[in-house]
Amino acid sequence: MKKFMDENFILTNSTAETLYHEYSEKMPIIDYHCHINPKEILDNKKFKNITEVWLYGDHYKWRQMRTFGIDEKYITGDSSDYEKFLAWAKTVSHAIGNPLYHWTHLELKRYFGIEEVLNEKTAPSIWEKCNEMLQQDEFRVRGLIKRSNVKVICTTDDPVDSLEYHLALKEDKSFDVKVLPAFRPDKALGVNKDTFKEWFGQLENVIGKKIDSFDEYIDALKSRVEFFHEVGCRVADNALDFVPKGNATLEELNEIFSHVLNDEKVSFEDENKIRVYLLKFFGKLYHDLGWVNQFHMNCIRDNNTTMYNKLGPDTGFDALNDTQVAVPLSNLLNELNEEKALSKTIIYSLNPNDNAVIGTLLGCFQGDGIKGKIQHGSAWWFNDHKLGMEAQIKSLANLGMLSTFIGMLTDSRSFLSYTRHEYFRRILCNVIGEWVENGELPNDTEFLGQIVSDISYNNAKNYFNM
Repeated sequence: MKKFMDENFILTNSTAETLYHEYSEKMPIIDYHCHINPKEILDNKKFKNITEVWLYGDHYKWRQMRTFGIDEKYITGDSSDYEKFLAWAKTVSHAIGNPLYHWTHLELKRYFGIEEVLNEKTAPSIWEKCNEMLQQDEFRVRGLIKRSNVKVICTTDDPVDSLEYHLALKEDKSFDVKVLPAFRPDKALGVNKDTFKEWFGQLENVIGKKIDSFDEYIDALKSRVEFFHEVGCRVADNALDFVPKGNATLEELNEIFSHVLNDEKVSFEDENKIRVYLLKFFGKLYHDLGWVNQFHMNCIRDNNTTMYNKLGPDTGFDALNDTQVAVPLSNLLNELNEEKALSKTIIYSLNPNDNAVIGTLLGCFQGDGIKGKIQHGSAWWFNDHKLGMEAQIKSLANLGMLSTFIGMLTDSRSFLSYTRHEYFRRILCNVIGEWVENGELPNDTEFLGQIVSDISYNNAKNYFNM
């Protein structure tokens, strides 16, 4: 019997052990998609306790706590941080088989040197030990980033954001990790959403003038893309709960948008015409600027209206969507390709049933002398567990080319989440190791080690050119 989470955790054969420990373990990290706060990096925030760094804003953990019957006051309510920590300790000890069980203990081991299993009995001592260490300067935000061997961080930023913290970090010579914005225009596409009017007003304020037509709207958005580029942005990200379909002329779109300007709802079909046009418009801009584009697809959000009204979005009430993506995604990529304006693109789906669809579409639009120009993004959100990662890796290998894969990202709000890269790398090495052990690959450690190193870091470095 193997010891729980020893040095060869997840590695089930000697080949996997060699690949991980000699070729992957110590590779740097490019975190090209996350949700951490750049202000906290600029301020080099010191966390007052483990709950603040671990549980604030972490809807992954919140979902588990609710499932285990924890009262909401110990999750997002007004109970003390210590009480919330104890509630999480009680929950996670029973979350066997869930990736949060592994991530929790990896984070305790790698950052705090704690080998104990977290449960109700050990929680008080672990609370004290973690909090004591968090008061040390090396456990401030920048220290956590540096000890994780992170080279580049791409945050997630709205078109109306000032990027003031990115600008300040750019001038801060005391911190050599690149912190770059990523352009996330979701709010620009959903003109029927209740939040659009307020956001639109913010856009007008940022550009310093009133927007009276769709033509002026796209000019305003173009100016924000250009501003982001000046600050160092080289990545865009689009959350597409579904891939829209529908085409319209600029004349039609100006007519549709006139209703939006009058605070009127437009039809679902007309809203999608705006979405499709803007996705293609942005895609051309990204291509011209040399950016990487990302599509995060097939999520159904804010399913619990009662809790949404109480807590707002991103609080643990989202799920997999099951919309069809093949035809509209193919059309979108094809139209950009026809105009020679298809940038490097990463495609993710929250629904793992889409793996084969993505895997086969990739091959239709590769080219331009770029290795893996169109990428199947790593197992995302509800899929970034062992089975989900294995499925994505094997699907990509079967239908595309695994050796060109750009690897893992955190997609997290926590500065302790870089252990997800370790988790991914161990799974990757184990999959390849099993192929070798089964005689499905030659036992060429040096060659396979280079592939593992590339997927762990080198491919992303070359792909993003940051």
